[in-house]
Amino acid sequence: MYEKEKEKFFESLKTFTDSLSSKLIHDNQWTIRGFIDIFKNIYSLTTDSKVLSKILELHLLPELLSFSEVIDYKIEPAEKQNWYPDFTFISNKNNDIKFAVDLKTTYRNEKRPDFCNGFTLGSHGEYFSNRNSAKNIQYPYSHYFCIGIIYSRNILQSYDVKTYSIDSIENIPAIGDFLKRLIIL
Repeated sequence: MYEKEKEKFFESLKTFTDSLSSKLIHDNQWTIRGFIDIFKNIYSLTTDSKVLSKILELHLLPELLSFSEVIDYKIEPAEKQNWYPDFTFISNKNNDIKFAVDLKTTYRNEKRPDFCNGFTLGSHGEYFSNRNSAKNIQYPYSHYFCIGIIYSRNILQSYDVKTYSIDSIENIPAIGDFLKRLIIL
């Protein structure tokens, strides 16, 4: 229906995503080192993909907001925590033109580098079998496409979450120790 707009959005999104690695990685290490509390303690990260997904979403939100302004769209977050997508881009010129940006993350299968560990996509495949479904979704799936972030990682033999002082931030193991490459589809 809006194929020209979809193609234009997708091309803009590809250009935008090409710059995201530089926002996440510096000197081959991830820029985020952990979680900080009010006592200025930093708790190092683990390889838990749920944690990484949320960190990516929070870290990239300002970039997504800036991108939406550049392309003359507004961003609408999901109304509920367990709804798809994370963000809906809605054209300022025509509110019927909507595109999903759902940050799905997974890691490459080290034994088969052309494959990943798999993505979780929606409520039991409902979106794919019934594209007009509104189950746990902001708008029917027919309005959307999805972006996946696939990364390579080093499998850490033992990983202990440790607490560091803000003054010793340079000693905190970078998540880049296992985040080798970021690919956005």
